[in-house]
Amino acid sequence: MMNLHIKNGRVIDPANGVDAVQDLFIADGKVAAVGAAPAGFEAARTIDAAGLVVAPGLVDLSARLREPGYEYKATLESEMQAAVQGGVTTLVCPPDTDPVLDEPGLVEMLKHRARLLNQAHVHPLGALTVGLKGKALTEMAELTEAGCIGFAQAEEPIEDTTVLLRAMQYAKTFGYTVWLRPQDPHIGRGGIAHSGPLASRLGLSGVPVMSETIALHTIFELMRASGARVHLCRISSGAALELIRAAKKEGLPLTCDVGVHHLHMTDADIGFFDPNARLTPPLRSQRDREAIRAAVADGTVDAVCSDHTPVDDDEKLLPFAEASPGATGLELLLSLMLKWADEQGGGSALAKALARITYEPARMAGLPAGTLSPGASADVVLFDPAARWTVEPSALASQGKHTPFLGYELAGQVKATIVAGHLAFER
Repeated sequence: MMNLHIKNGRVIDPANGVDAVQDLFIADGKVAAVGAAPAGFEAARTIDAAGLVVAPGLVDLSARLREPGYEYKATLESEMQAAVQGGVTTLVCPPDTDPVLDEPGLVEMLKHRARLLNQAHVHPLGALTVGLKGKALTEMAELTEAGCIGFAQAEEPIEDTTVLLRAMQYAKTFGYTVWLRPQDPHIGRGGIAHSGPLASRLGLSGVPVMSETIALHTIFELMRASGARVHLCRISSGAALELIRAAKKEGLPLTCDVGVHHLHMTDADIGFFDPNARLTPPLRSQRDREAIRAAVADGTVDAVCSDHTPVDDDEKLLPFAEASPGATGLELLLSLMLKWADEQGGGSALAKALARITYEPARMAGLPAGTLSPGASADVVLFDPAARWTVEPSALASQGKHTPFLGYELAGQVKATIVAGHLAFER
């Protein structure tokens, strides 16, 4: 651990309302001070951040690292490298690995492997039901001891509402958060594109918006009955956001996120059956996209995640309907949020964009991250907001080279990423 002095950078720390050119001092893996050097501070290394933004490392609420079980799609090594290259210092991984994260031993092994790599902090979600099969509840207390920060079903909806109610009652008793992606187990099951004129024209089976809204009505009723805290993952429609707005007003203990792709793209981006635009949930209409952008701005959406899902060529370079859903996102999250901020205009848009990918997701997941408060873990990203880069396979460290943004030129290049005081990446 060396003492670092980062000088002349524009420090943006939304958690503390800081946005000013200031110096940042790091000692013993922690933030020592912002502004003036602490007494007796001696820097082992000084980094001149003139022209750069210095911000808390990004906190990503959904990054599939593909281990254990899917190493042919990606490995912990490749994806942790992608994380630090994208400025992501803390990430949450869903339980849909193979085997599923439903046993404490598997969770401990994953945490141990990630710690050895000494890059981003990895926080697994445990499976809510054994094998994600929606039948028997997992041993949530043991999984929490092993390091799980919440419980999810990934993409497997629970068909039996009684099981979901029991899971929520159990989680409430112990103060755990249940992470759910609202989708009806039957309506739109097996669908591959947003139900609308485009899917009809292309002859693709549809996933209607009501698949999301029906599931939300059920979840809200079960929350009222159980008092459980729920985090809703990857909301994709304007209608769902209206329901969430009302539920929050009612006082339900609720947070939600959206995938960053849904901030920018619509079902029209499928174009001529581009399998890179095959995502779960599917890209929806322009009206839905506008509703999502507005909800990120007004705070209805608490966080934006990369929804990083690396897929190998054998599963992606197929006809649209057969291709595996998913896109790589860890290295695009920052640039795509900067693009959103730029299109919002206004002086506070950048700080707001950073809030949605730093301290807000951290607060929601109950993680001590996403802030430059003195004493906090020194997880920091230095990026050049003006530097442009082209999204192409050679620019990505992730083993997943597929994204609907291939060929786009984006602003915002990470120059350095510091994790717990150690320089994990430097360009």
